[in-house]
Amino acid sequence: MRKVLFITYFWPPSGKASLHWPLKIIRYLPDNNWKPLVLTVDEETFTQKDESLLKEIPPKLKICKAKSFEPFNIYRKLIGKQREEPLVASETISLENNNVLHRISIWIRMNLFIPDARIGWYPSAVKEGRKIITHDKPDAIITIGPPHSTHLVGLKLSKEFQIAHIPVLIDPWVDIIYYKDFKRNYITRSIDNYLEKRVLDNSFKTVFVTKSTREDFIKKYPSLKTKSEVLYWGYDEEAFSNLKSYTNPESEVIVHAGNIFDYQNPELLWKNIKALISKGRRIKIKFIGTVSPGVKSSIKNYGLEPYTEFAGFLSYTEMIDELLKASYLLVCATEKRHVPGKLFEYLRAGKPIIAFGEENDEVKEILRLSNAGMMFGYSQDTSEFWESLDSFKTNFEFIKKFDRRRITHKLSLILDSIQSH
Repeated sequence: MRKVLFITYFWPPSGKASLHWPLKIIRYLPDNNWKPLVLTVDEETFTQKDESLLKEIPPKLKICKAKSFEPFNIYRKLIGKQREEPLVASETISLENNNVLHRISIWIRMNLFIPDARIGWYPSAVKEGRKIITHDKPDAIITIGPPHSTHLVGLKLSKEFQIAHIPVLIDPWVDIIYYKDFKRNYITRSIDNYLEKRVLDNSFKTVFVTKSTREDFIKKYPSLKTKSEVLYWGYDEEAFSNLKSYTNPESEVIVHAGNIFDYQNPELLWKNIKALISKGRRIKIKFIGTVSPGVKSSIKNYGLEPYTEFAGFLSYTEMIDELLKASYLLVCATEKRHVPGKLFEYLRAGKPIIAFGEENDEVKEILRLSNAGMMFGYSQDTSEFWESLDSFKTNFEFIKKFDRRRITHKLSLILDSIQSH
């Protein structure tokens, strides 16, 4: 069985949503004649943990860990947080916080840490990667980003050992959405563009998780037309196997799962919900994960606090259970290329989906073909959704192609095309 080295910053017991894709791919790859190895970080700064994910790790999987210098520990000191206190992603870049030290820390993060604030992992990850490659001799390296600094580790090892490198871009790199409201200086952007180009030029294949992101990158790097693929985020059927779908007859519950930032705030939805409640509808809103100060402020301004629950972080299994108990599911795309990972779990849950995003044709098309819900621009009225609830009947045959077992098989075909060395 040939071997492939996965380099991923996030790994159980981290509760980071972005680890679910590599975790399941790694679990299913041996069924496709590939033996995975894992290189990850020794310590994870965002301290939200999901211990239940540890049982998802294959017992015989070789996992190596590298130490990391974490700039976020300095940020903790600046804002007066203890080392064991969790940092909330949606708060670390929120513009609602006018604290001078907070603003300075954002500028440092955006301009001095290139490509991202996880670059402190690079030296020890390269060192540990050399040991793995020398001992296990993998045929390929797959890196998962963000953080995109993992791709630099893969680039270095790929060139040094002449091994095929497959970077997986879960989000864009240089123009990732959270840079939108922050001005990065010219030198920083130039260096970041250079690093992005080096990684993609060297790659055997680049994997994107949305078609629109791939198309956008091809405009920038035409060579990617023949050396890139789209493998959607997908869902894991096993996660739903022991859970049942039901709804609370006492009220209608709309659930949003995952982090929600200031730039994902569907204000007209809050307005419409308030109007429906005023007419007698028993609607409740439930947020699972971190909620930005801007979104919380909007909820308060529309008088929805009595009808809103901020559940905070839940384990993955608990989160899936909440989706199955919900009446409706809310997803907010960050930009036109963004197909949120949670969309696929929403599809599998089979509840009506209300989505928001500007000019996001890809999400709109997935919802249309699956007959699972509707999409609106952030400035659009949502009355049509509430009037069309009876028409949403999820096409489960269509969504089977998003099962992670099928996605793993597609990745294995990419790996199979690599010549042994």
